Amino acid sequence: MKIQTLHQLFVDEIQDLYSVETQIIEALPKMAEKAHSPELKRAFETHLQQTRRHKERLDRIFDQMNDVDRDDKTCKGMKGIIAENESLIKDAKDADVRDAGMIAGAQRVEHYEISAYGTARTYAQLLGRAEWARNLQETLDEEKQTDQLLNGIAERINVEAKAA
Repeated sequence: MKIQTLHQLFVDEIQDLYSVETQIIEALPKMAEKAHSPELKRAFETHLQQTRRHKERLDRIFDQMNDVDRDDKTCKGMKGIIAENESLIKDAKDADVRDAGMIAGAQRVEHYEISAYGTARTYAQLLGRAEWARNLQETLDEEKQTDQLLNGIAERINVEAKAA
């Protein structure tokens, strides 16, 4: 599809986000399973539940657009971030080092989502879609909270990884 209007750009952005959330839903259980820290494991499990809600919010937006296929795009950027994290999980032998690396990978994911949700929210506002903007803002706020949670966990785990 050629992108010629802000609406088309918005559709492209939320299709990207839908792909992102789908990929994260698949990746998080593997990360939770490999997490050594119980706190990190809980954070990944909690974020999995949030991510499912994020996808549901996107579903509500897609449901209001008649002829838009939510599965029409694969986010290659997220695919790459997840592949790098999977490689790290496989290669890191020390549990604390692996946890530190998984946090770094998870924060890359969060930063990607924070950027994308902020952009999509702004487009929705400009398009006069206040309800969509509110839904996207709610997810954006949760992504920022997750990033802060990961920062807190990293402060302890990075010290443990350094001692490894």
